[in-house]
Amino acid sequence: MDFLSLRIGHGYDVHKFDKKRKFILGGVNIEHYAGLLGHSDADVLVHAIIDSLLGAASLGDLGNFFPDTDDKLKNISSLVLLKKTTELLYENKFAIINIDSTIVLQRPRIKDLIFDMRTNISNTCKINMSQINIKATTEENLGFTGKEEGVCVHAVCLLNKIKT
Repeated sequence: MDFLSLRIGHGYDVHKFDKKRKFILGGVNIEHYAGLLGHSDADVLVHAIIDSLLGAASLGDLGNFFPDTDDKLKNISSLVLLKKTTELLYENKFAIINIDSTIVLQRPRIKDLIFDMRTNISNTCKINMSQINIKATTEENLGFTGKEEGVCVHAVCLLNKIKT
């Protein structure tokens, strides 16, 4: 692998809680008093991953391809958006090497759900689960996540530009 063909990307997303919505992370429906507010299913984990992938490929961001003004995307599963993003990467001759993400939320505890999230993302991106890492942390009751007002996620990825 030519080291000059490697590309790193960073993604960040945040959504506030909404008692009228389902709480979905990594395609997993999570039992909680509220879900996340957003145009799609508001899967903040998948949104941050999409932004990291698009950023590494210099293709812009989530809003460029999936704007919140598009009625066809209302309540759509973010895994569908991730699948379309992965297809876009492959069309542009990029291969995903790895994805690492950190979910920041006070509650609920999601440790037991991370395997299912990794499975969903692995299947959607058509990569091995060993290429995906998901961590969760709290902010010790500080800030908007600590006060349980919302959730944020940081994601980084490494892509390889495939030489043709």
